[in-house]
Amino acid sequence: MRQFFKFMFASILGFLVTLILLFFIGGGILVGIASAGDSKKAPSISENSILHLELKKEIKDRPSNDPFENFDFFNLEDRSPTSLGSIIENIEKAAKDDRIKGIYLDIKSLRANLSSTDAIRRALEDFKASGKFIVAYKENYSQNEYYLTSVADELYIHPSGELSFKGLAAQLMFFKDAFERIDLDMQIIRHGKFKSAIEPFIRNDMSPENEEQLKRLIDGIWEHQLSKINSSRGISVSDLNRYADGLMVRTAEDAVELGLADKALYEDEVKQILLSKVYEENEDKDLDELNLLALKDLHKVKNSDLTDEDRDKRRSKNKIAIVYAEGDIVSGKSKDNSMGSETIAEAIRDARKDSRVKAIVLRVNSPGGSALASDVIWRETILAKAEKPFIVSMGDVAASGGYYISCAADKIFAEKTTITGSIGVFGVIPNMQGTLNNKLGIHIDQVGTNDYSDGLTFFRPMGDTEVAAITEMVEDIYDKFTQKVADGRKMSQAMVDSLGQGRVWSGLDAKEIGLVDELGGMDAAIKAAAEMAELDNYKMKELPKQEDPMKKLMDEFSSQTYAMIFGQPILGKAEKYYHSFQQVFETEGIYTRLPVSIIIE
Repeated sequence: MRQFFKFMFASILGFLVTLILLFFIGGGILVGIASAGDSKKAPSISENSILHLELKKEIKDRPSNDPFENFDFFNLEDRSPTSLGSIIENIEKAAKDDRIKGIYLDIKSLRANLSSTDAIRRALEDFKASGKFIVAYKENYSQNEYYLTSVADELYIHPSGELSFKGLAAQLMFFKDAFERIDLDMQIIRHGKFKSAIEPFIRNDMSPENEEQLKRLIDGIWEHQLSKINSSRGISVSDLNRYADGLMVRTAEDAVELGLADKALYEDEVKQILLSKVYEENEDKDLDELNLLALKDLHKVKNSDLTDEDRDKRRSKNKIAIVYAEGDIVSGKSKDNSMGSETIAEAIRDARKDSRVKAIVLRVNSPGGSALASDVIWRETILAKAEKPFIVSMGDVAASGGYYISCAADKIFAEKTTITGSIGVFGVIPNMQGTLNNKLGIHIDQVGTNDYSDGLTFFRPMGDTEVAAITEMVEDIYDKFTQKVADGRKMSQAMVDSLGQGRVWSGLDAKEIGLVDELGGMDAAIKAAAEMAELDNYKMKELPKQEDPMKKLMDEFSSQTYAMIFGQPILGKAEKYYHSFQQVFETEGIYTRLPVSIIIE
């Protein structure tokens, strides 16, 4: 008993100490933010400026407004993601401003998926079309980083640097043998021969159908990237494939010799080149006079520095609502990396009922999830479409449930590298009886009023009647799913079924087969929404409304004090595999979901 009280009081003391530390740290951060805002004037743009496009943080459609969510308390470092829209908006702003002469594309670490990379690259192509220069530099280029920077007029690499150029591969993690070792039986019912989300539970490799669809997916993405690199660097597609097949690009010297880079230089030498681009050669200037304008500073430029077009938009009472639908689809409210049907449905409903909102853009970035939750959101898209223009903009992935909530739109936009489709349904009921009995020595006994009164329990295998019931439910949901797609896309249900069966498509292929209308990013979707609503000037309204950071902080604190302060472990590249494994144990019920974490490298 004495030990019990000792540990109890120690725990209480630890909690109080943690609370006090959190109060002072949080207060210090907030005071710092406030004082910084008071003490610094809004930045202005100097003549002969160069936009310093430094990319080193994760890029997301809509980062959280919670300053604590991505704050590293150990290193006192803010790791908040960068907004994709902000990057593109500021590249466009720089193209219009005569004081900005070019862009220094300085990628420290590109943490963006394929379609987000494409969106940034397209904005940089438009910037080049304005007649201004882009200079890129990096010490070591990953393949995706090289794809983005290949848009530059001049591309430099560190003399001791490396450049990865090897092609694309899609990787899946399989758990069949692991489950057998612990006597865990994953009971699967699905509709769709391509619906491979369940394969990691029952196989150790890809099925022929899954291999076929993923091969087509990555081949299409690779061909698109090679075409873009060819256009920018003038290297033939056949040569690029030859370089990848032979792993011929290994060092900085290789990259320069094969034409993938212009020169191997140190950073100060690259900055000297930048200096020469904005000043006359005979002007005596040193590197201290290089005007590098940070992305965050350009974002804060005063209204007086905006164009007349921007000012007109800000004065307009008309709005286009952007509803961000990101993450796995679940019932209830949104949290963490999931979108809750209640939250998203309410956001669409708010936009529909707001008389100042003249059109709605649903930005979808989701691999799917709960069939029921998807249907709740779909219903609100139908109601919204009946009253005002309703456009979908697909991000990196809008598949399965992500496609379900998109299919009713007036127009669907996708990037060429968007992963979409996956029109299929599956049910997963884990049977842990073997694990409990044989591995842990745990046994379950029970009494009940009827044959299946214990429900779909984890503690025994399903009976024939239960299998028949789940099969009927899966088939019913698939039938409704394909009918909704048929109605939204003006196709026959048989045609949708032939394109469905759980098959994954790239945005480029989806355009060809009619699952999407246009290729383009968020900007193209917003432009289409404005045209349909006959708007010249408008403001943007972002939904759902983000929760107050301090309220969210206190809510999380009550149940996750330690996790909130010290964060989750940083696993680096292994983190995505950890999430794949985690999804296995979170999967239960009837789902419209993408194959488990397709990792393209």
